[in-house]
Amino acid sequence: MSEYFDRTADKTYTKVYKAETPDILAAFAAFDQAVFAPEGRAIPLKYRELIALAVGITTQCVYCIDGHSQNAVKAGATEAELAEAAWVATAIRAGGGYAHGRLAFKLGEDARPHEH
Repeated sequence: MSEYFDRTADKTYTKVYKAETPDILAAFAAFDQAVFAPEGRAIPLKYRELIALAVGITTQCVYCIDGHSQNAVKAGATEAELAEAAWVATAIRAGGGYAHGRLAFKLGEDARPHEH
């Protein structure tokens, strides 16, 4: 997906949201601003940005990784903290594979011949 990423040019497509769904875009922007408000939240901004970075890594959203890694650094995150956020995301994604593997065993039981 990253081969499609163009930080500057991609933002120009926001015009479609502005033209077609300006009310939803405004609501989303207000929501995002509230979530990432510098002050007035229980979790400091740096940690909210590190959480967002980890989620972006987990969902493999290059736009989220770009924006939230930069915002985390601007909020005081170190390279060590970025690295740990990446490892947390990696562990969660791997854990999901492990847990869903167990689910495959469980659901696979339905296909096994049952003794009468």
